[in-house]
Amino acid sequence: MSETLAIVDYGSGNLRSAEKAFARAASEASLNTKIIVTSSPDIVKNADRVVLPGVGAFADCRAGLLAIDGMYEALTDTVINKAHPFLGICVGMQLMATHGLEHGTHKGFGWIEGDVKPMAPNEPSLKIPHMGWNTLSLTEAGKNHPVLCVLEPDDHTYFVHSFHMELFDKSTLLATADYGGPITAVVGRNNMVGTQFHPEKSQAVGLKLITAFLEWQP
Repeated sequence: MSETLAIVDYGSGNLRSAEKAFARAASEASLNTKIIVTSSPDIVKNADRVVLPGVGAFADCRAGLLAIDGMYEALTDTVINKAHPFLGICVGMQLMATHGLEHGTHKGFGWIEGDVKPMAPNEPSLKIPHMGWNTLSLTEAGKNHPVLCVLEPDDHTYFVHSFHMELFDKSTLLATADYGGPITAVVGRNNMVGTQFHPEKSQAVGLKLITAFLEWQP
């Protein structure tokens, strides 16, 4: 059965690398998935799966998304009303939160209860942004999640960020990483999952996760 995956283009994120990673994962798993990078709300509304990337400041990404007439409504319809599989990447994950506290307080989608706050490592030698490879530690919920159960202990993924999501409901926490204390690496609820790291830049581990997302039937 053919499926359509929409990667939302709202002026934020390395969409070419994401498109290539998802196309490669679909091809290697022999999945009949059409990958479309799009700024069209109509395509997002009719997609079987949606990926929301994001790079930069929370408020800028939010403003860019809301500047596309009907895009937020299309996302809400596909992800919340139709419950189609959704993956948020980096700031795309952070936008799922209740608020983003970067350069003021900005309202998020409210899909995952929590606020996006500045990272504050408890080791002075650790620099911000947190940039590079780090080990994932799955929670019990993460170990049982269809998208994450394909990962091995001590799998590494690639991070670039200065803010992270502090969750109000710990049941939505699927994985952490350590950077002078635990940081939120993966969140999820129902048909939604979000990664603070970049699966499209995480080589073999990222491809495993992308493939699992493409096969996921929540």
